[in-house]
Amino acid sequence: MKLSAPVYRLKRRARLLSRQESISHHAALDRIAVGEGFGNWSLLAARMAAASPARTLLRHLRPGDLLLVGARPGHGKTLFGLELAVEAMKAGRQGAFFTLEYTQENVLDRFRAIGAEPARFDRLFVFENSDAICADYIVASLESASEGTVAVVDYLQLLDQKRQNPELDSQVRKLKSFARERGLILVFISQIDRSYDPSRKPVPDMDDIRLPNPLDLGLFDKACFLNDGEVRFQTLN
Repeated sequence: MKLSAPVYRLKRRARLLSRQESISHHAALDRIAVGEGFGNWSLLAARMAAASPARTLLRHLRPGDLLLVGARPGHGKTLFGLELAVEAMKAGRQGAFFTLEYTQENVLDRFRAIGAEPARFDRLFVFENSDAICADYIVASLESASEGTVAVVDYLQLLDQKRQNPELDSQVRKLKSFARERGLILVFISQIDRSYDPSRKPVPDMDDIRLPNPLDLGLFDKACFLNDGEVRFQTLN
């Protein structure tokens, strides 16, 4: 069944509906799902998960990979990163999410929005939103993580916002070395430069990554870009 809009837009409608009608987010999601021909949001999410680009992409990721996920605000890049972690956990691997943007409650709500019950992954999922997040913090948090763990950093440009942190390039190099040594998959969600024009290029690419500070993009092994429901994946190295 084809949806009337990409899933990220349906979720945006649900958030708006929740505010407008003072109903819970879950109730709003269910109402949106009914409008799409499903009994509830869980059924819609399950159908979409079967053909999930995140599930397909995860098959192409190898231990030690650094993946860059880029999109403009509101185009689902954070949800996509979480989907990658969830797909890994469905296979019995560990997942982690490092963010300075979201609370744990926000993230658990997004789990439900993609049809994942948080309690199922209680022992597999690590959530961190400390103000101290940087490469050293991530390494320390993942010191005991098993091979194949998918850790999402939301987002790349926040790593060097504090002056006391090392330069962004140095941090990514450290994380790359750590990922390869331990066999982890690190996913970096990235902002897109404001100069990107979707009317000229339907999906952003590496040239559109917003870099307020220098960073060798050749450090990344793979990249995925999203725009208006379209997902494009490429191998870089």
